[in-house]
Amino acid sequence: MTTYKRILLKLSGEALMGNDSYGINRDIMQRIVDEISEVKKLDVEIAIVVGGGNIFRGMQSANDGIERVTADYMGMLATVMNALALQDAMKQGGLTPRIQSALHIEQVVEPYIRAKAIRYLKEGKVIIFAAGTGNPFFTTDTAAALRGMEMNVDIVLKATKVDGIYTSDPKVDPSATRFNKLSFNDAINKNLQVMDATALTLCRDQKLPLNVFSLFKVGALKRVVMGEDEGTLVTN
Repeated sequence: MTTYKRILLKLSGEALMGNDSYGINRDIMQRIVDEISEVKKLDVEIAIVVGGGNIFRGMQSANDGIERVTADYMGMLATVMNALALQDAMKQGGLTPRIQSALHIEQVVEPYIRAKAIRYLKEGKVIIFAAGTGNPFFTTDTAAALRGMEMNVDIVLKATKVDGIYTSDPKVDPSATRFNKLSFNDAINKNLQVMDATALTLCRDQKLPLNVFSLFKVGALKRVVMGEDEGTLVTN
């Protein structure tokens, strides 16, 4: 028996790189598809928001001299590329994915239409949301919170390279400890940088729980969906 029946999975572009410095790691992509397939066997409805930092990061490029709005749109296009790669891997893995984009690129992917996306979920398809919110200055974390609310999901799951939220960066501070549970207010006030403040505030105000877990632990996604102690659960 699963704890959650409909989930929104946030995949960062950096997670798709694995240990590479750029692009998409095929082994990581296959692992993601395998994890999703295991959860689909439980009849869980899955929506995904994918980032684009493995190809292009808007804020960083803005600091390098590209206008922020232009840089953000370039980042949105990078998420479409990742969504296409994920869709292809899912098809090869026997899943039925559909991409919807906040930017209108009809020759490549269909535009975001809420009612159609919900119908896809009910039909057992995996819906992949690309191009963030379609607006500059908003991150794909915020897109995940927004689409999660629009899809009426039970929880937002953020897959990262670490197995939860820590008191400090565990790669830098060996004494850092992981939170099993955390409130949205604490996550915001302590500036733990698990998601941007806009995304956390949206989830808090709509009472939409969040779980941060490691993409690199085999079976972690399934354990989260089953309600087991995996990652860090953030609630009101």
